Amino acid sequence: MSQLHVVCPHCHTTNRVQSDDLAKGPDCGSCHQALFTGHPANLDATAFERHIARSQLPVLVDFWAPWCGPCRMMAPAYEQAAAQLEPRVQVVKVNTDEAQGVGARLNIRSIPTLALFVNGREVARQAGAMGAADIVRWTQGQLARSASTA
Repeated sequence: MSQLHVVCPHCHTTNRVQSDDLAKGPDCGSCHQALFTGHPANLDATAFERHIARSQLPVLVDFWAPWCGPCRMMAPAYEQAAAQLEPRVQVVKVNTDEAQGVGARLNIRSIPTLALFVNGREVARQAGAMGAADIVRWTQGQLARSASTA
């Protein structure tokens, strides 16, 4: 049994959670809300940096904007994927209109774009709208590939 750092999607405090306890619905030690809600957390630029830098779980990010039709079309599928991927993966969203610096720094050229981060490093990226099953399959495939090259 090992301890993992998991960043709270609500208050962005880093929590230590036993790996065996991930599926037991752990709460944040600071704000006492659930660390895993089955829904993507909306992050601003500061929260995004904290989640990427401090979380020891893989972080799947949907870079999107409210005016983007394909982004709005994919939103329900991303919600469904979040329910399937958590608690093994933290699932978050970043509005590129509100966090323009993040989008620019990461060279996000089209939206929606999914990016998968492991141990603070981007390991995979996929542009374009996807269905829930495709999001889950892509994420799991990238994690398996990332683990085999680590």
